[in-house]
Amino acid sequence: MARTRPKKNGREDGEVEVICRNKRALHEYEIFDKLECGIVLTGTEVKSLRERSASLEDAYARIDNSEVWLIGSDIPEYTMGNRMNHKPKRPRKLLLHRREIGKFAGKASQRGFTLIPLRMYFKNGRAKVELAVGRGKAAHDKRQDLKKAEADREIRRAMSKRQR
Repeated sequence: MARTRPKKNGREDGEVEVICRNKRALHEYEIFDKLECGIVLTGTEVKSLRERSASLEDAYARIDNSEVWLIGSDIPEYTMGNRMNHKPKRPRKLLLHRREIGKFAGKASQRGFTLIPLRMYFKNGRAKVELAVGRGKAAHDKRQDLKKAEADREIRRAMSKRQR
């Protein structure tokens, strides 16, 4: 009989525990392709992430020498850390297979495209980053999206009032 892994903190095996999201990215960029990748962290960075203190607001990814690096993400110093604490804004290496890096590098190298981190989370106890290839939206596209979201909200309000 196969053993099943016991639940940790009431979560099922493989369930995602979100640390932070890049909400501005969905507003600023048109997303084309997404990919999950691991991230190389030090011990105090992991402890800080477990406290849910991180930010992806000004972060982006860059490909250097067939390696992908996360630049500009902020993981604050661990409060209980000592003098061996980490630097909050240091570049962090992302873990991807060569095939995935090649595929993403081809898309991201096209004019106007960039690699954007959408969210950071724990999956099976390991820190992961959801990376996307996106292109910046023009101002009129952003306004159009806001109008559409507002119209959807109005429709839902009207439907809920009607059902009462």
